[in-house]
Amino acid sequence: MNNPKITGPQSDSSRDLTSLLADPPRERADAARNRRRVQEAAAKLFREHGVEAVSMDAVAAEAGVGKGTLFRRFGDKSGLVAALLDDKERDLQERILSGPPPLGPGAPAGDRVRAFVAAYTDYLFEYLDLLRVSETASPGARYRIGAYRFWHRHLAILLAEARPGADAGYLAHALLAPLAAEHVTAVLRECDPARVAAGLAGLADALVTDRP
Repeated sequence: MNNPKITGPQSDSSRDLTSLLADPPRERADAARNRRRVQEAAAKLFREHGVEAVSMDAVAAEAGVGKGTLFRRFGDKSGLVAALLDDKERDLQERILSGPPPLGPGAPAGDRVRAFVAAYTDYLFEYLDLLRVSETASPGARYRIGAYRFWHRHLAILLAEARPGADAGYLAHALLAPLAAEHVTAVLRECDPARVAAGLAGLADALVTDRP
């Protein structure tokens, strides 16, 4: 399905990525208001107390909605977290599809890989707790998330161009592996964010730089 926000000419690879974007759900006005209230309440509580410490009951009370309404709409905390992340993911995806280079189209493939890793690292640090809940909700949850398929496809397309003949699909998974929220959370106990960001940038550079 195409995202109506993506406009202008698109390359074949951009159209391929656009097909992975899910259309936003259609909602009644009252349902949309309740969703916004819940998301605003959850974001406030998560910010003040941390994601792990906040219960769904607390979110329902803060939002002024019944627990049944909350669970019917989001299922569980991981579903609520996924909804909070959705707008953030869409913003990064749209910058990849139609934003300025090097993150967006128009730059060499290697530069775009580096730009993606830098942008995703910023996104990861800002929403680390939310991403960790979303990615670890159940075994293998990270790899079933639609956004992961988008990130992987984007990198696979670029790596195929930057490294002709290489197994771009596998290399895309390999580059995304150290960007997992659970992994970064553990590494941050030993390394500060600047060191982690520099290491991730170095990995991206190693994959796309020609070496003798």
